Amino acid sequence: MKVMIRRNQGGVLSAYIAKKDLEEPIVEVEKPEIWGGLVTLANGWRLELPAMDTSTTLPITVEARRLLEDEVPA
Repeated sequence: MKVMIRRNQGGVLSAYIAKKDLEEPIVEVEKPEIWGGLVTLANGWRLELPAMDTSTTLPITVEARRLLEDEVPA
């Protein structure tokens, strides 16, 4: 699914999923640079983000995969 990742003026990361008209803060990241790992949204959704260069600027739209509650990342 297409997900826009951005950082607000307060430095908080958020994810926007247009198809669901959903914007949620990112509350947990697997990797400090966020790319190539899992992130957890405030609503509990877990997204697997693609690996990207750590110097990638935000905002950016990426193809992410939503994991089910008990699903292990590929």
